[in-house]
Amino acid sequence: MSLRLKAITREEHLAFVGRRPSASHMQVPSWGDVKPDWQARSLGWFDEGDRLVGAGLVLLRPLPKLKRYLAYLPEGPLIDWSAPDLDRWLRPMLGHLKAQGVFSVKMGPPVVTRRWSAEAVKAAIADPQAGRLRDAEATSHEPGALAVADRLRAMGWQQTEPGDEDGFAAGQPRYVFQVPFAGKSLEEVQQGFNQQWRRNIKKAEKAGVKVVRGGYEDLPVFYELYVETARRDRFIPRPQAYFERMWTALADEDPDRMRLYLAHHEGEVLSAATMLTVGEHVWYSYGASTDRKREVQPNNAIQWRMMSDAHELGASVYDLRGITDTLDEGNHLLGLLRFKVGTGGQAVEYLGEWDFPLNRFLHKALDLYMSRR
Repeated sequence: MSLRLKAITREEHLAFVGRRPSASHMQVPSWGDVKPDWQARSLGWFDEGDRLVGAGLVLLRPLPKLKRYLAYLPEGPLIDWSAPDLDRWLRPMLGHLKAQGVFSVKMGPPVVTRRWSAEAVKAAIADPQAGRLRDAEATSHEPGALAVADRLRAMGWQQTEPGDEDGFAAGQPRYVFQVPFAGKSLEEVQQGFNQQWRRNIKKAEKAGVKVVRGGYEDLPVFYELYVETARRDRFIPRPQAYFERMWTALADEDPDRMRLYLAHHEGEVLSAATMLTVGEHVWYSYGASTDRKREVQPNNAIQWRMMSDAHELGASVYDLRGITDTLDEGNHLLGLLRFKVGTGGQAVEYLGEWDFPLNRFLHKALDLYMSRR
C-alpha cells in the first residue's frame, strides 16, 4: 500500500501526537516556535483510507542568498520505524522536501539500539580498559534496531558518527540516561537510587531545602544560575530570550508542557531546572545551580521533586537527557554521568542522526563548513 504525504495543520499534528503514548518534545508543533531561525512545517502521512498514520515536525534552515534549505527532523519523524518497507514511509518525505527546495535532510529516528543498567555503567567507569560506553558490554540489545540501520543504509541514508570528544551527536544526544517508571511505585523508584542519592535527599530535607514550582517571572533567577553553570561546566549558554520564547511557545500549546522548579534554602535559590512533558515521557531539560551551599544537596532535592511530580503525572519514563560516551577520568562530563547513574536508571543508546543528501554538492559544502566551525 502506498502512503501519501502532505502538509497538515498544527491541530492535526497535535491531535496525532496526543494519540500516542509518547513523542519527543522536539516533535510537537510548538517546538518550531522555539526555533525562530528555522521555518517549521508539520507533515502528515496518510494511508489509502486517508487516515493520518504518521506525522513529523520538520525545521527548514535557508542557505544565505539561495532558495535552498537544510531540513531537520529532530528525534523524528513519528512513523512506524519497525516497518519492513521503511522506504514506503521515507521516499514520499524526500520527494516532498526536494520539491520545497531542500538540498539535505537530517533526521533522528527515535529508535533505541542498546541499554546499559546502572551497574553496567558503574562497572565500565571503574574498568581502566574501558575508554567509551559504546565499547562496554550492553545489558540488553533491541533486536530490530540493526535492521532499521541496514534499511536506511540501503536507501542511501548516511549515519552521523558520535562526536570524538564526548559522545554527543552533532544535533541531539545519541546517549541518554533514563529512569523507568512503568509499573513502579514512587517508593520502588527511590529504592533504585544508590545510598548516596538517598542520603543526599534526606540531608536536603533536614537542612530545610524547599523545592517549589516557578513561573515565567522566575526565568531571570533560573538564567542567572544557568550562566554560572555554563562557566563552571564549560559550555556556551543560550540567551535568556531563548528560555522566555520556549516557555511562551510550549505553554500556549499545553499549560503543563514545560515546568520550572526552584530549590530554596534560607531565602536563596541554589538550584533550578526545567521539566518537559509529552504524553508518558518526561524530560529533565535544563539544569542550573550555584557552587554555594552545595553541602545541603539542592540538586538531589530538585530532581527528587521533579521525579515525584512526573510519577504523579503518570510518566512511564523520566529522561535525564544526554550523557557523555567517554569514560575518561579527565573528562569534565564524567561527574554528570556519575550523578545520573546514582538514580539507578539505565543508559540508553539511540540509532543516532542520519543524513540524506538530495544535492550532493551543497551537502558536501555544508559538511565542509560545519567541520571548520
